[in-house]
Amino acid sequence: MRERGYVRLLLLSPLLGVPVSVACFFLVGFQQELQHWVWESLPEAAGHRTPPWWWPLPALLLAGLVLAPIVTRLPGAGGHVPVHGLGGPPAGPRAVPGVVLAALVTLPLGVVLGPEAPLMALGSGLALLALRGGPAGDPRTVAVVGTAGSTAAISTILGGPLVAAVLTLEAAALGGSRMVLLLLPCLIASAAGALVFTGFGHWTGLDIGDLSLPAVPPGTAPDAGDFLWGLPAAALIAVVIAAARGLGLRTLRWTGRYTAVRTVVCATAVGGCVAVYALLTGRSPAEAALSGQNAIGGLAADPHAWPVAALVALVACKGVAWGIALGSLRGGPIFPAVLLGAASALACSGLPGFGTTPALALGIAAAAAAVTGLPLSSAVLAVLLMGRAAHDQMPLIVAGSVVAFVVAQLVRREEAGAAPDARTTPDAGVRPGAGAD
Repeated sequence: MRERGYVRLLLLSPLLGVPVSVACFFLVGFQQELQHWVWESLPEAAGHRTPPWWWPLPALLLAGLVLAPIVTRLPGAGGHVPVHGLGGPPAGPRAVPGVVLAALVTLPLGVVLGPEAPLMALGSGLALLALRGGPAGDPRTVAVVGTAGSTAAISTILGGPLVAAVLTLEAAALGGSRMVLLLLPCLIASAAGALVFTGFGHWTGLDIGDLSLPAVPPGTAPDAGDFLWGLPAAALIAVVIAAARGLGLRTLRWTGRYTAVRTVVCATAVGGCVAVYALLTGRSPAEAALSGQNAIGGLAADPHAWPVAALVALVACKGVAWGIALGSLRGGPIFPAVLLGAASALACSGLPGFGTTPALALGIAAAAAAVTGLPLSSAVLAVLLMGRAAHDQMPLIVAGSVVAFVVAQLVRREEAGAAPDARTTPDAGVRPGAGAD
């Protein structure tokens, strides 16, 4: 920490956070505008109040046709495969154009993935570009700078630097002085980035599409019934997430050959799953097609507007679509998983003694822990999303995240024993800038 180079790195960190956050802001802002045009403006112009059930089929076919050459021809292949987790090795500057193009073109078309992984790749690529030497420089500096850029980027979409800092600590699995050395640049960069990102949102009026809950059901303290039903529900959510991830691993193996053609086939299959959801429920296919950051806000604000059958259909259809997308398309895995967890828990909230607010809190924490392998970060994310209602729900949030983490790890260990291929080894969770197994 006393080395002159590290002091310069600390001074550089907030300067890195500013351009990273500006780039992330415009990426997310443009993606949200295109998403609004595809799923709201265009259907209205065609005479539909909501997108018809067949709308996802041509949208996802187009997404596959656009993504196929990006994956097979551009440097970086459009970003890491989301089934391997959220993070990856720091993306170099050469990978940034493909990552941005894949995110801007395919996420608005409804590939059932979130923007968090592209944002992290964009953040690390821009941060490493500031080194001028790129990834060929000192490995320690590259790791810290790349991680700082990724953390600054992810803080813009996860509600600020606190979640990003906790995520960095837990994912890095470091202790003592090494932990502090990595944390400080990431914390400074993410704080500066989050400030600029929020400011641009107010100044420009663009929708930044962050993961947030504008309203939650009235808070009630969890009781014995909530724990009695909630902990098995957390285990069920972990099994659902693990099953979808297993489908993603099989899809990844399948797309290893004839990648371009099979990418298009997978994208079309995702569209078919979304169309089935709309046919079964009579609801908008956008609820199942997109990343979930908008749908979870509506679900939290008025959970009783969703029949149990619609929630079950959402978990089934979106879960299959998400599993296929994990192994074939490009994007982040967290946002859809959080929606699947919340929907699963709310579908169980009609059980005697299981409240709506405890179910929502537990569903968010359990799904995040199952998909990331980071129970502490998942609990913090759930607490921040629940707002004032989180205080009473903290014991259930923590217990649910731990149960989901343990169950997911047990399922993944069985997968690893059955399929020892290195590409299918269960990841240890989100590792910003450090890679995922």
